[in-house]
Amino acid sequence: MSDHDDVVRREFTRQADAMAGAALFNDATVLERIRDAAHFMASPRILDVACGPGIVVEKLAPGAAEVVGCDITPEMLEKMRQRCAKAGLANVRAVPGRAEALPFDDGYFDAVVSRSAVHHFTDPPAALREMARVTRSGGRVITVDVTAAEDAADAALHNALEIIRDPSHVRMLAKSELHAALVAAGLRIGSFLPWSNHREYGEWMKITNAPERVGPLRVVMTALARAGTQAGIGLRMENGELRFEHHAALTVAVKP
Repeated sequence: MSDHDDVVRREFTRQADAMAGAALFNDATVLERIRDAAHFMASPRILDVACGPGIVVEKLAPGAAEVVGCDITPEMLEKMRQRCAKAGLANVRAVPGRAEALPFDDGYFDAVVSRSAVHHFTDPPAALREMARVTRSGGRVITVDVTAAEDAADAALHNALEIIRDPSHVRMLAKSELHAALVAAGLRIGSFLPWSNHREYGEWMKITNAPERVGPLRVVMTALARAGTQAGIGLRMENGELRFEHHAALTVAVKP
């Protein structure tokens, strides 16, 4: 286990309750998009990598043969178990594990999903190779995440702000980089569906459950916004509030 794994566990233990209840992570439209992509066949066997509190697992379970939630944070797996038990779901299980070394056999799953997690992986290409490895031929790897700007300077500034907010953040990938890594993992890009999440500073910070970071980061981001530096996310002041957009996307990649 790496030092970064310890950071992830610490941050997501702190964030478990806030994330489970956050409107952004419970967005019905996005959850339905993920379900539609993963349920491309009858009774699929599905893996959710970095499953967090089990929001996606709960959505995927009805109609699936099996849904496995995998995460390195014990508190998140416990949240997943509780959520699915409350929903009366008997076809789910929680498995501890790292995205870069998934504890599953080759080709075990029909679909592998990972939402809002790739930017926390220290080695995204390795994690995507593992997701491809455990997917059967003809199956799907489905990633949902915020994409960084294609401009390197904008992407670097955006990622720096994210790291100050949450030290478990590593790097959001640009669309071109994510798709290149999926292809390098032996997958074919099937579809790409982008959208924008409109964010407000207080809502964005609340999820981290780290009040000591709120004031200093607000000062930095306010100065950037007033200077017209948008960081590739449309950073701006509106009616005295910091606002910006996260450019998210769902990518479906198919294993030949």
